[in-house]
Amino acid sequence: MRIGIIGAGALGGTFAALLSRAGHEVEVTARGAGLVAIREAGIRLSGGYGDAFARVAAGERLSARPELVLVCTKAHDAAAAIEANAALIDGVPVVVVQNGLDGVTTAERLLPASSCLGVLSIIAANYTEPGVVRVTTTATSYLGRGDGPADAECVRIAAVLSDAVPVVAIPGFRGAQWTKLVVNMVNAVPTIVGRSVQDVIDDGPLRRVVAASMRETVRVGIARGVRFGALQGLGDRRLRFFARLPLVVGQVLPWLMRVRMGNVPNLGSTQQSVRRGQPTEIDYLNGAVVREASVAGLDAPINRALTALVHEVEDGGSSLPAQRVIDAVRS
Repeated sequence: MRIGIIGAGALGGTFAALLSRAGHEVEVTARGAGLVAIREAGIRLSGGYGDAFARVAAGERLSARPELVLVCTKAHDAAAAIEANAALIDGVPVVVVQNGLDGVTTAERLLPASSCLGVLSIIAANYTEPGVVRVTTTATSYLGRGDGPADAECVRIAAVLSDAVPVVAIPGFRGAQWTKLVVNMVNAVPTIVGRSVQDVIDDGPLRRVVAASMRETVRVGIARGVRFGALQGLGDRRLRFFARLPLVVGQVLPWLMRVRMGNVPNLGSTQQSVRRGQPTEIDYLNGAVVREASVAGLDAPINRALTALVHEVEDGGSSLPAQRVIDAVRS
């Protein structure tokens, strides 16, 4: 199958290399040093899925109409990237592989003739060198759309992507997006202090902050009427129970996530953006919690503080002392 991948960073590069290895014809979009590296030396993948090398067509925009499109940009880049390729891909099935809550609705708005779906990926991959990706944690990815059951197209596209990595079509996709948002709360604190996710969760006071941001996210979701989808052993019943726990007990949630990660340092996607000198998608992660809380007539002070601190790191270009995180959340 001809597959176009918009955004060949950590996840886009992973899917590109593995889909190419599975025999699909892959074209990617990239920018700057990443585009130069892919054109000159292809995409090199290592880590959890083994070594793979993909010599793929690459440009700032797709050059040929594909049969399937994956949008793998950061959330804040999605609209511009889709618009740049819209004339070529409108009418083609589009799968948005992205954090946050808005990716599929953005694609639907910009591509009215396309069937738009979403993928929630728990794969952890480091992309700190152009054209080079190392997978630090493998995981099943989850595909769907809307609130209903997985339809025939979801099942078909999940099977295509499973040529490369395990992808399961799921019901209740919007609820699963909220569950993934809870999982993504591990990103902010490592970005602020410049340490791996594992190091942060191993640090008691910082682990407490991560747990607090997760609990606040779940409570906001409940206030918004969300039924959390099943994802990585988490689901509606378990998360609602977690929302009622005192933090001293609730810290078990980030700890269990840390156990699944293993010991290969996981920087998290937000910190990788900072290290590359690029804007982060924090406004679509912790910032999304703040916005959703406002809609529900609530405040989300923990996620608001973490969002502000990540922006401070973005602006200053260097990490902050751990005490800044602890003090900001206490205030």
